[in-house]
Amino acid sequence: MRILIVGVGYVGLVTAACFAEMGHEVVCLDIDHHKIAGLRRGEIPIFEPGLKELVLRNSQAGRLHFTTSYAEALPGARVCFICVATPSKPDGACDITYVLSAITTLAKLMQEPLLVVNKSTVPVGTSQQAKETIQTILDERGLKLSFDVVSNPEFLKEGNAIQDCMKPDRIILGVESKESEKLLREIYSAFTVNHDRIIVMDNLSAELTKYAANAMLATRISFMNELSTLCEQVGANINQIRLGIGSDQRIGFQFLYAGAGYGGSCFPKDIRALISTAKQQGIHLSILNSVEEANEKQKNVLGSKVIRYFSARGGLSGRTIAIWGLSFKPDTDDLREAPSLSLIETLLQAGCVLRLYDPVAMEGVKKIYPHHAQITFCQDEYDAAKDADAIVLVTDWKQFRFVNLDRIKALLRHPAFFDGRNQYEPAEMLRRGFDYAGIGIPEHQSLSSILDKWTRSTEVVK
Repeated sequence: MRILIVGVGYVGLVTAACFAEMGHEVVCLDIDHHKIAGLRRGEIPIFEPGLKELVLRNSQAGRLHFTTSYAEALPGARVCFICVATPSKPDGACDITYVLSAITTLAKLMQEPLLVVNKSTVPVGTSQQAKETIQTILDERGLKLSFDVVSNPEFLKEGNAIQDCMKPDRIILGVESKESEKLLREIYSAFTVNHDRIIVMDNLSAELTKYAANAMLATRISFMNELSTLCEQVGANINQIRLGIGSDQRIGFQFLYAGAGYGGSCFPKDIRALISTAKQQGIHLSILNSVEEANEKQKNVLGSKVIRYFSARGGLSGRTIAIWGLSFKPDTDDLREAPSLSLIETLLQAGCVLRLYDPVAMEGVKKIYPHHAQITFCQDEYDAAKDADAIVLVTDWKQFRFVNLDRIKALLRHPAFFDGRNQYEPAEMLRRGFDYAGIGIPEHQSLSSILDKWTRSTEVVK
């Protein structure tokens, strides 16, 4: 089947590559000429494990194509997936300008029946607005073409997106036409061989399901982060508490790790959009407002810990701080709303010299801080530690888990270690001579257990 993907960002490119892998002919369209030219040369604009290989293989096989022309892409396409950006407006509301622009262009150029599938995260009612837009334009053109607009929200976790697309937990279809449902079931049949993961509902419910899922996960994270603050005050251990509540099958272990706050392209934006939608309906979502507030506070926790520690040691001005991990989570180069950026700003304002390292995200930070006199970009975690007064671990990349701690300590000017992801054993760090601080963990208590290590190794956070 010939499938058109409009918007070759994170969702669009992953979706296109996976559809092509299943044998479909996929045309990817984006108005960014530079991006399309790069993709034609085999240059992948984002970091996602396995994506480059998938794109190159299917491009070489002739199943995956890239263009900037609707006129070139649209003919022969039975289905068009909209995967464009829906950024936040200044007031937090979701901006659907790019969605409506794509819909308008399709309506002006379509000459055949078309099923339009929206995968972009949009406010409730967007699909209906899109239908009305297409119908109005077709009426103006004097054409009677059958079409439909359905909602098919994405649930891809950065760093695990290929697996999520190939073996989805569920496929949500907001569809009110049996013909449209049948066509989408045909497309997704290759992804649901073992058992049917397709859940069919109305458009409004499908649009809200995406927001509800991310809001629930963000709530769990903020809850644990707030609880970690209480733990530090009373002497309890957030990791032991996580094991205690996570073993309850009604709760489970996922998304219960305390840390430096959530970031990325989904949670912050979607929480604000959901709050804004409710506000437009005259509803105040108390819980979600608190979730957002708690997360913004949590992004400052690591900076506050560093400031408090050095305030009794002559202050931070002129100190050298190493930061391990810059992306908002491992296995991605995404810096959107990353806690590391809040920490960097705090430390720069305090007069620190920073030594930064991340396996894939440093180029993005270089664009934010080009040629900054207080920032050095380092080759690896050991290079970052050279002559530093402290290390702050922000992103829990796997390579940081089993570093040579004795070598690290020897490189440091001062043995302070701030663990923003609770990767290390406090007792072991203290034994090795580090001044260690985690999140919600008293220094005298032990972190690890076999179950803890097992659950951490199997969880991937979006």
